[in-house]
This record gives sequence, C-alpha cells and structure tokens, in this order.
Amino acid sequence: MTELTFLSAAETGRRIESGALDPRDAAEAYLSAIEAHPARDSIYARTTPERARAEAAAAAARAKAGLRRSPLDGVPISWKDLFDSAGVATEAGSAMLKGRAPAQDARVLANATRQGLVCLGKTHMTELAFSGLGLNPVTGTPPNVFDPALAPGGSSSGAAASTALGLAAAGIGSDTGGSVRVPACWNGLVGLKTTHGWLPDEGVVLLCEGFDTIGPLCRSVEDASLLASAMAGERAPDLGGATVSGARLAVLETVALGEECRDAPRAAFEAAVAALARAGAQIERIEAPEVAAAMPLSPALFTGEAWAEWGAMIEERGDVMFAPVRERFRSGAAISAADYLRAWRKLKAIRAEWAARVAAYDAVLIPSCPILPPEAAKLLADLDFFAAENLLTLRNTRIGNLLGLSALTLPTPTPSTGIMLMGKPFGEAALCRIGAAAAPVVLEG
Repeated sequence: MTELTFLSAAETGRRIESGALDPRDAAEAYLSAIEAHPARDSIYARTTPERARAEAAAAAARAKAGLRRSPLDGVPISWKDLFDSAGVATEAGSAMLKGRAPAQDARVLANATRQGLVCLGKTHMTELAFSGLGLNPVTGTPPNVFDPALAPGGSSSGAAASTALGLAAAGIGSDTGGSVRVPACWNGLVGLKTTHGWLPDEGVVLLCEGFDTIGPLCRSVEDASLLASAMAGERAPDLGGATVSGARLAVLETVALGEECRDAPRAAFEAAVAALARAGAQIERIEAPEVAAAMPLSPALFTGEAWAEWGAMIEERGDVMFAPVRERFRSGAAISAADYLRAWRKLKAIRAEWAARVAAYDAVLIPSCPILPPEAAKLLADLDFFAAENLLTLRNTRIGNLLGLSALTLPTPTPSTGIMLMGKPFGEAALCRIGAAAAPVVLEG
C-alpha cells in the first residue's frame, strides 16, 4: 500500500482503468496512510473519510461498468483549506474564520468531483494565504519533506506535504504570488500556476481578487495537466510526443538571477538549463527592463487588494492572527485608490511590453525560488528575518503573477530547488507539453 500512495495521479488512474486497482482500495490506502502519519494533524486541517469512501464506491461502480468519467476518475486528492466544501469547515488557515461551514462546494471542487476525483479532505495553509514561507502557528505548520526543521513553503503548505509524503495523489492549492510554486519547489514537486481567470474562483476564499489563481501540486507534469483540466471541466491536452529539441527558451536575467539569488538555487538552475541545451533546446539569455519596473508595483497591487478584502475583519478580530501576517495585511491600509489604479494602469502597459518581447519563445526560464527553505525556528524567533525572507521567497514567482502568465515549476536533482517555465497567458496546454518533455531532462541532468 505504501507504493500505491506514491504513484502519480495519472498512473493511479491508469491502474483503475485497467482493472488492476479498485478505487475503494486506493481511498482506503490514503485514509490509512493519513491516519498513521505522525504529522497528520499538521498537514490535514480535517479529513472527509465518509465523502471519500462514497466517491470511491461510485468510481468503482463506474469503472466496473466501463463508464469512467475521466482519466482521474477514482483518484484521491487533497484540497487546500480555502476551497469551500459543502457542510465541512473551510477556514483558510485563520482563527477568524473558525467554524465557517459553506453550504456548497467551490466550483472547481464540484467540477473535479464530476470528473470522478475523490476528496480526502482539507489541508493546512498559511493564514489567509498571505505568506510564502508556509508557517502558521495559529492552525498548523506542515513539515518540509526534506527536513521537518525547515519551512515548508506556502501558502499551499499542506497541499505540498500531503502529496510529497504520500498522503494524497496530488494536492490542489492557490497561487497569488507564488503559493503553488514555492511549496512545490521546496518539497520536490511539480506545481502549475494557471492564468488568472481560467479556473473559476466561485467558492474560494479570496486574498487578492485580481491575482488569485488555482493550481495543482503533484508528482508529474501529466498530473498537473490532467488536474487543471478536470477543474476546468475540459478535456486535457495530449502531451504525447513532446520534445525540447528545437524549442526556443529564454533565460530571464533581469531580477530573477540578481545577486540575491543564492548559490544552491542558482547552480541547480544553471545545471538544468545546460541539460536542456544538451537535449537540443535553443537557449537565449535576455534582459527585460519592464520586469524590474513591475516589481515595485507589488505593494500597491497585492497589499492594497488584500487589505480591501480583509481589512475590516482584521481591525475587528485581528488579535487572533499570527503577527507577521497581520502586519503585512495592515501595510495595505496606506494604499490609496489612486495608488492602486495608477499601478494597474502601469502594469497593463508592462504586460504588453513583455508579451512583445517574448512572443517568439516557447517559454521563459528562471529559478523557481532564489533561496532554499530557511529554518522554521529562526523565522519564528526573528520577525524581521521572517519578513525579509518571505519577500525574497516570493520574488521570482511573483513575476508570473504580475505579468499574468501561466507558469510551471519542475524539481531539479538538488533538494528544494526548481526551474520555472513561464508561458503565455492561457498557454497552459503548450506549457505542459514543453514541461512534460523538460522534466526528465532536468532530473537526469
């Protein structure tokens, strides 16, 4: 059963399709693994065993009748605790939302359920999704798969841990400034940031309405493509025959490879780029001054939107929050409507400039994260260090959010490092084809 819980979601689906695996056995294997794991209560905020067993039984009946709904029909996955699930608490990692129980599923969860996916439960996360480090002393901090003493990455920390530790075939998270890709990178997983607006956010506890996206943390690019398509209610693209040979790939030197990018992530990234070049990819290094111009817009846009969403509740009940996250929210109170609108106007012009610059490339490459995960105890003991490391953690991922792109992080052979492929807006299908070809090249070196 241990081997079963570490299969990719796609392979689990294939075994169900062939008759080699009963969805009920898959669900029981994961539920047993969760129950037996010593860190289960810091990974799962709550499990939904009755729902999982009922959905697995229905999937088994469909498989027996030859009526499977999708390649992932019967596959058990986890959901970050900001996706509404009917009758089950959805608290977004915050004591302010304790006991919040929605009446119906989020639309992406409903879509995935219609495709036959099995819901194991809700995973812990950074409070209200507003930190990239993944620490949450209020409701629970999941472990880093490589070293429990290290930060797990956030805000989809439990989604990453549940997948990396064999407690779900994949986890669904959200990404506003890097919250899918950072924990995926730091836990040796694939993470897909989808384009803003592609996957519906009805029934999702929002942080920044203009930037929130939904995406999977998983074991393969195939999984990422299948899961995103299931949430969209669409057929997944064909990844067969994909190759990096002849692909035009740009390495972005501006910001992403600046002096703050530390040695281990930089070395792992450069080794991955070299491997892609040996496999036949055409690599060009580019500067993009518009990226540097976009970065200072982050406070007006991200913290401005976050404060508009949560400021009133924080002023009323913010004393129950983890102080560094609360103070990050409060910095948005100083953002005026004029600041916010001017920032969006400038960002739209920057996005157009970027689109013109990279139109000829299949993807743009950057290190997924410029730092390795810091020690959790040190972050909690020094809040200035916490704030500085959090901003640096999200520096590279935030580029994709600001520019409105699709983006995919792939693990490298060096633990807690990754290479990110940034694609076109709504270019997930093409990005996953390149990613599926690149992933084994990067891992084999």
